[in-house]
Amino acid sequence: MLTKERKAELITKYGGNAENTGNSEAQIALLTENIAALSAHLEFNKKDHHTRRGLMKMVSKRRKHLNYLFDRDITRYRTIIAALSIRK
Repeated sequence: MLTKERKAELITKYGGNAENTGNSEAQIALLTENIAALSAHLEFNKKDHHTRRGLMKMVSKRRKHLNYLFDRDITRYRTIIAALSIRK
């Protein structure tokens, strides 16, 4: 999972400053980092269905944040997609 330092780094990089934790870009970045960690965990633990359920919830939450950005500001959406390389 994320350390305090890594979380603060992501919030500062994508949210603008350390106090801007509610920014959609910061939330998407944090969720993306958690999703990557859980995906790596599930590579080795294929039968861990509780973690798989949590992963699906995180993916859904990230999708909702991305939809919000898409509806509000398409340039911010495209910027965060490119920065995190979510879409291929």
